[in-house]
Amino acid sequence: MPGFDPDGLGANPGEAANHRRSTKSKHLTSRNAEAVCKHFMSDILNKTIVLVLNRNWQAINIRTPQEAFCQMATNVATGLDIEGENHIRPVTWEEWITLPVREQDESVQTVRGRVRVPAVIVAVNFARVPKKRPKLCARAIRERDGNRCQYTGQLLKPEDGSLDHVVPRSRGGQDAWENLVWASKRINQLKADRLPHEAGLRLLSVPRAPREVPVTVLIRNPNDIPEWKLFLR
Repeated sequence: MPGFDPDGLGANPGEAANHRRSTKSKHLTSRNAEAVCKHFMSDILNKTIVLVLNRNWQAINIRTPQEAFCQMATNVATGLDIEGENHIRPVTWEEWITLPVREQDESVQTVRGRVRVPAVIVAVNFARVPKKRPKLCARAIRERDGNRCQYTGQLLKPEDGSLDHVVPRSRGGQDAWENLVWASKRINQLKADRLPHEAGLRLLSVPRAPREVPVTVLIRNPNDIPEWKLFLR
């Protein structure tokens, strides 16, 4: 009774072994390639490189391509096909996946081929511009205080100033709008871990949290994406 041939290669054991090694090698190569592709796609898909506009074309957020594709595929958003300031048109998901990938475009590889990553999308059902406070950081404190030392009133270059805790951290002072001011480095060193009055200093104004502002004015373009410049100040 003939034996069962699991590899379909006849009775030659050498040929069967070679086939198994070849098949295993191909599988490993395939898995390696798949892993590289997934890493590349994940890297692109998770970058915050998509500007979100409301239906009035006002900037309101920044999303990843993965989030943008989900919103476009469910008709929550449309992509903007942008060819300079004079050619901007909304594109549905069905058309978007057929658009050619240009030299300047980011893209992801799919089973249907490369798909262009949108630089800007429009949330078609959202009209508001949310408000929020700037993120608490040295730049925000400097801008709030008008680039002036809050003890002397001196106008400072960014490199000549630094954050000062009115109540030093060593004495329980918090990282808060109400306890941080912009001061010259010289004054900051003079004050050290003392309260202002202990160092013979007096604040020119009481530090407060800034008012909430439309998020549009807070969105930056750190990657210098050309399409974003059409919608950001």
